[in-house]
Amino acid sequence: MRNSFAIAMAALVATALIGGVAGTAAGAQPTIATDRPSASAQLTGGAQPAAGAQSAAGTQPAVGSAARAGAAPAQTDGACGFPLNATDATGTTITLEERPERITTLNPSAAQTLWELGEQDRVVGVSRFALYLDGAEERANVSAEFGASVERVVDTEPDLVLAPNSLAADVGPLREQGLKVYHFPAATSIDDIAEKTETIGRLVGACDAASETNEEMYDAVDAAENRTAGVDRPAALYPLGGGYVAANNTFIDAIMNVGGADNVAAEYEAYPQLSDEVILQTDPELILVTDPEAAILAEEPYASTTAGVEENYVVMNVDYLNQPAPRSVIRSTTTLSNAVVELQEEGSESTDGTESGESSDDGSSDGDSSGSDDTSDGGDSPTDGMDGNETDAGGSDGDTGAEVPGFGVVAAAIALLATGLLARRD
Repeated sequence: MRNSFAIAMAALVATALIGGVAGTAAGAQPTIATDRPSASAQLTGGAQPAAGAQSAAGTQPAVGSAARAGAAPAQTDGACGFPLNATDATGTTITLEERPERITTLNPSAAQTLWELGEQDRVVGVSRFALYLDGAEERANVSAEFGASVERVVDTEPDLVLAPNSLAADVGPLREQGLKVYHFPAATSIDDIAEKTETIGRLVGACDAASETNEEMYDAVDAAENRTAGVDRPAALYPLGGGYVAANNTFIDAIMNVGGADNVAAEYEAYPQLSDEVILQTDPELILVTDPEAAILAEEPYASTTAGVEENYVVMNVDYLNQPAPRSVIRSTTTLSNAVVELQEEGSESTDGTESGESSDDGSSDGDSSGSDDTSDGGDSPTDGMDGNETDAGGSDGDTGAEVPGFGVVAAAIALLATGLLARRD
């Protein structure tokens, strides 16, 4: 029986490799404070722990309603004033004397978040991987062949530049030009996304919108978990091509878990390269792809896995899957959880690339990832729009970057870039 699930969701997981290393090296956690006497305005440094932070015991953060129950009170626009002092992942403190009116984003996840907060009118520059957003083509494209173009960013005359984890190398040159740059740490969990959304909301003076957006995101997480609570969790895999896969400590792994699937690569970290023998041993029952043709299922070793033999796959929209932002979570977990349920239903088959109950967002429809005509299974195309590192050869915006220390991760990233498999993320 052919169980194919053509459901769309977007983005490629590639530069999380580089993004992860940069995030780990930076080490510092972001801090935001104002000179206003409001405890809730301080996200760290005496305030309640932000969503996504691990406890001292090292336990993983809760997801969904459980996380919200113990979270600090949400900031409101009344406590969202300026001047604002904000310390980012590099340990650098920037001061915003007043609300930034011209904002340039170097990564699609930050752009997606600002669109979600309703602040897109203040965005003057975006990366080429954010062009799927409605109206983004009217903004300046600040991407270079790899990363961001300092000259293009400067030309946007921004009051604030939002930089992803994987573009750490671009932060220094931009600051040398006198720009105020906020550098985000890697986001590898749903709660990390919530924290980043709150941070962006605070930076731009849209705290109420950030809280409402996170509420919607967690509602979608709860719905996805409830949807799959009574079904078997399939063993799943997200191949990036060349043997590289999304493993533990990645945003993709978090999406899999919430969506009702068990990542067969979870015993590994970040984006490792697995041998054909290991992939065959993991034997996934469901494969996540970003290509509606699911061509990778015809290739070995995937063709010999249970997913390949039974043609069990789910098409994730490339403009969302690998971008760590609220709408990405909503769309991706909905798509995957619906696919998992369908997988349990004998004879169920979806070939039109749409999913019941899921609506199109930002002009992108399920089954057709906007700007991803050249998407290939197992790899994110240059238009996949991933957060992290943006490269034409698979440029990715690295917000979903995994925090994986070690030269091996860098070598893997270089190898992927060399073969054109890395696509833009965060």
